[in-house]
Amino acid sequence: MLLTPKGLRFMNRLIPCAVGRGGVRSLKREGDGATPAGRHHIAGLLYRPDRMPRPAPWAQPIGLRDLWCDDVASVAYNQPVRAPFAPSHEHLRRPDPLYDVVLLTDYNWPEAEPGRGSAIFLHVWRKPRHPTEGCIAFARKDLLWLVRRIGPGARLIVPPLSLFC
Repeated sequence: MLLTPKGLRFMNRLIPCAVGRGGVRSLKREGDGATPAGRHHIAGLLYRPDRMPRPAPWAQPIGLRDLWCDDVASVAYNQPVRAPFAPSHEHLRRPDPLYDVVLLTDYNWPEAEPGRGSAIFLHVWRKPRHPTEGCIAFARKDLLWLVRRIGPGARLIVPPLSLFC
């Protein structure tokens, strides 16, 4: 998979997408809203079992208590955690459809460097090409198409000069 200024290239397709509101940066920091440049890999697949069937055999369900820690001072920084959890975190089981299906990347994970950025996912977009907080977002149908054709370890290349998709 290759991120380009016009979308994500994969299997001779150009898939429309959105990147972080801070653009694409080589020097990613927590809270900057940027999508990290580099060579990343798909490290996992999560989905909402109450909203869809398992999209691929390797998909793991998002549970009611599943969170992702974004607290740079926590030993659990940039790791999945379970509620109750006091440090700052993001709910994986969101009321909106953004995380109905989520591809996890290995950016700053599993060995996280505090402050370098957390939770860089491929997920459903809020609206067409609407910027994210640093993730890469797609139309639901396009993300599901992608999920059905890749597996763990698939490579994601984000060139440092990419513009918004």
